[in-house]
Amino acid sequence: MQHIEIKTLSELARVSMDIYRRHSDIKVWLLYGEMGAGKTTFISQLLSSIGLSDAVSSPTFAIVNEYATPEGEAIYHLDCYRLRDTQEAVASGLEEILHSGKWCLIEWPQVMEPLLWGEVLCIEICKKNTTRSLKVNTKKYE
Repeated sequence: MQHIEIKTLSELARVSMDIYRRHSDIKVWLLYGEMGAGKTTFISQLLSSIGLSDAVSSPTFAIVNEYATPEGEAIYHLDCYRLRDTQEAVASGLEEILHSGKWCLIEWPQVMEPLLWGEVLCIEICKKNTTRSLKVNTKKYE
């Protein structure tokens, strides 16, 4: 497990890119953290760092936002906060997205966990006053 302390937004851009370089082969990233911890900000900084020019926003009400890399590859940003359970995730078509082989960045991923398989990247973001603490590790589901 990797522990990272972040004090500024510019550090977040650098750290997100470093995590991407180390783990770009993993297509499913799970972002954990309380409301306001910085999950959407992390994703926004990460996608900006890899060259995405689209404005990144939380898909809290839409549940899914789809972006494209400069090369045209789809990136799915899911916010599962409003989902009640795994069945609702399946009914919403999220299982299909999850297993599409495309990059999936998932906020509030708890309801998706029963649908996971293979290696995923887990990022837990904790807010401490003006700093953020990130715990980064991989997990394998079978």
